[in-house]
Amino acid sequence: MRVYFIRHGATKGNLEHRYVGRTDEGILDKEWNTLRMTGEELGQMDYVFVSPYLRCIQSAKALFGREEAKLEVIEDFREMDFGAFEYKNYRELNGNPDYQRFIDSGGTIAFPEGEEPKAFKERCQRAYEQCMEKAQAQEWEKVAFVVHGGTIMAILEKYGIPKQEYFDYQVGNGQGFMGEVIEGKYIQHQKINVL
Repeated sequence: MRVYFIRHGATKGNLEHRYVGRTDEGILDKEWNTLRMTGEELGQMDYVFVSPYLRCIQSAKALFGREEAKLEVIEDFREMDFGAFEYKNYRELNGNPDYQRFIDSGGTIAFPEGEEPKAFKERCQRAYEQCMEKAQAQEWEKVAFVVHGGTIMAILEKYGIPKQEYFDYQVGNGQGFMGEVIEGKYIQHQKINVL
């Protein structure tokens, strides 16, 4: 089975380098055509799993809109809850002792009033496992995941081959990874740089 992990198109918050987690904003108008062209290049999918947030649903519709009946929203693919840092950027958080602790931890501690990174990763990985069980039972050959950067990193950190660290799987908006599933869940992958 071939799988595609695609990060949603850019939002206003992304352009302003904000922590965009639970803020449910849409993609920028200019993203629609780029994503449509990418979808044409990728071709038809047997099924598309998508985060519940508007930016992912819009991106999935732009990429694979002609297959709307094959889109399934997966609640646990939502982005990490950034808590007190939500929709703030580095400039706004500079000098905040909680932010400095988070940075000094290498992103391993919870956001104040937000989600623990470990819990976020486990949530995304469980959801991926359930999606793969469904995909294998249906014997689908091409499956896409239109989700968040953090969601992609969480899944590939556990299931990507060759093994890499969480932050090694960062991708830009509208970019992602494609790969072949081996041994049921593991993904022999390569980065898609130009989507």
